[in-house]
Amino acid sequence: MPTLQALVAIPVSLALLAPLAPTPSSAPHVPRTDTPLPLLVTRGGAPAAALLAVEGTGSRYAEAGPGIARADHFRGGSITKTFVATVVLQLADEGRLSLSDTVERYLPGLIRGTGNDGRALTLRSLLTHTSGLHDFSADTKGTVPLTAAQAVRIALAHPPTALGRYSYSNTNYVLLGLIIEQVTGRSYATEARSRIITPLHLTGTSFPGSRTSLPSPHGRSYAPDGTDVTRLDPRVAGAAGELVTTLADLNRFYASLLSGALLPPSSLREMLDTRTAQGKYGMGVYPLKLPCGTTVWGHNGRIAGNYVRTAATPDGLRVLTFRVNTDALTDPTLEPALLTAEFCAR
Repeated sequence: MPTLQALVAIPVSLALLAPLAPTPSSAPHVPRTDTPLPLLVTRGGAPAAALLAVEGTGSRYAEAGPGIARADHFRGGSITKTFVATVVLQLADEGRLSLSDTVERYLPGLIRGTGNDGRALTLRSLLTHTSGLHDFSADTKGTVPLTAAQAVRIALAHPPTALGRYSYSNTNYVLLGLIIEQVTGRSYATEARSRIITPLHLTGTSFPGSRTSLPSPHGRSYAPDGTDVTRLDPRVAGAAGELVTTLADLNRFYASLLSGALLPPSSLREMLDTRTAQGKYGMGVYPLKLPCGTTVWGHNGRIAGNYVRTAATPDGLRVLTFRVNTDALTDPTLEPALLTAEFCAR
């Protein structure tokens, strides 16, 4: 499952990419997205890479390397968090819960031990990764199928980090999945299907539960050592990262979300408010300011054999999703370079 640790390198990468206050006559050339895409293979260590960019009614697809295609289904990893956060914010808008409610209210007695206390944690702290709860996947390395209760127990064996400070933890979204079920009587997957997937006609997107195979069509997924990890039990991630999806579906989802089709303006503003997380994270999405001054919003997803990143302008009118069929890129400068090429091109 993805963490935001890879983003630690991004400020350095952006500093290297940023021009020195160019005048119009000396503005640097920004290559098209298609130019850095092959570098995800040649320098990034991916067997193959693909991207789909959408602006208005037009789209552009590109791929590099064998065994990857536009219509492929793949695992979305922590992109799942944006779906879960959207459901929680919809429930808040309906008055069925409040982001200021404590975790204890919905899951009484669950968060106890080793200094952890659900009475001190709010739903907002889960959404923004400021709860201080230990990330269970740091122990399992994203390889052990778990129930939600088992994931929480692993997390509670560790003391919390500082409450109120941003610290990315998959445990937060496993708990949000449990809270959705407690509030609605239905699973987070069922709620996401009825509230997001079906209305937006995301026909390639699903929550597979314990199903280890991918829907057709799909390519192969590889660990960094070349092992084929296409078959995977999604319970290694659960509500923090089990989603299966496609390039087109992710673009449609983020375009719809940021344009206001899924949340009213007040809830969307709250989702994009990063103050609670010291500017690093909103609720299920995070911002990245590019060298040209444009800020894009979205999320990344990392799970065995897959890395995906979706980014969009704040109005949702321009969206890019790229993916590689391995866990990570060996060159951390490539992701910001590709986003710069897409969103900063003249």
